[in-house]
Amino acid sequence: MQPQGVFARVDVVDSAGSTNIDLAAGAADTGQFFPDLSVLIADAQPAGKGRLGRAWEVPAGAAMISSVLLWPEEQCLTSGSGKDFAPTGYGWLSILAGVALCQSLRTHTDVDATLKWPNDVVIKGRKLAGILAQVVPARSATAPAISTMASSGTEMGPGVVVGVGVNVSLQETELPTDRATSLLVEGVPASGLDRNQLLPEYLNNFAKLYQDFAAAGGDAHMPLSGGASAVELARDLMSTLGQQVRAELPGGTMLYGTAVDLNSDGSLRLRDALGQEHNVSAGDVLHLRRTGPGGALGYA
Repeated sequence: MQPQGVFARVDVVDSAGSTNIDLAAGAADTGQFFPDLSVLIADAQPAGKGRLGRAWEVPAGAAMISSVLLWPEEQCLTSGSGKDFAPTGYGWLSILAGVALCQSLRTHTDVDATLKWPNDVVIKGRKLAGILAQVVPARSATAPAISTMASSGTEMGPGVVVGVGVNVSLQETELPTDRATSLLVEGVPASGLDRNQLLPEYLNNFAKLYQDFAAAGGDAHMPLSGGASAVELARDLMSTLGQQVRAELPGGTMLYGTAVDLNSDGSLRLRDALGQEHNVSAGDVLHLRRTGPGGALGYA
């Protein structure tokens, strides 16, 4: 936390129905102080919230659960870059969390963690972690959580809560599906299962990427302090790219194609069998594989 670290507020609780919902509610309350880079950490989450309204339960001590509140326009002011935060940058905040998590996992546990678009961290195709971002409505700069660097009465942009849940010590029989995994199941030794080491490493890594990204105005193609841009960092870790996929779009539409790249807003670009390209900004994506002598598509 400040002044030794970058986080302005850190709350640690035994249990939260959903860290995202609880943190977003606090951020939306103008009478409370939830500035940029506020964090909520929970040991257990009995009513977790996933994408598309899916619910999931995490018993105490079994997972690494945290949500981070970001006010990108406030961060832009703080950085002194003179840049406004680009609207296309909001779609990258959850991707940057995934990049930070993959980097930290590879460093701390030596597992080959990769990104599966739009919001999963996987190991050999099995889901290790989920990421969920939700928007918090914009507030006036006169609210106590907004930096006084903004002129009085200025309307700041919206905030974003980015939540991450990582399966740490769940046994195989405790996993929700056979397509999920945990660090324990992957054979990570006890030293790599210490959430008191892994969580700060991830949070500090994410905060650094976020601050660099805000200083770049939310431009995914602009180099960050490490030299690579956000899109380059994500490409290097995203196992979805180059894969044949099925995208399940809102409304039930199915789109088949090859994932070829990420767009400037973080959406996924698919090329279908006829060579036509499509942009997928929302929905579930399944990696496909060829199975059977007839080459029928199966799901990986």
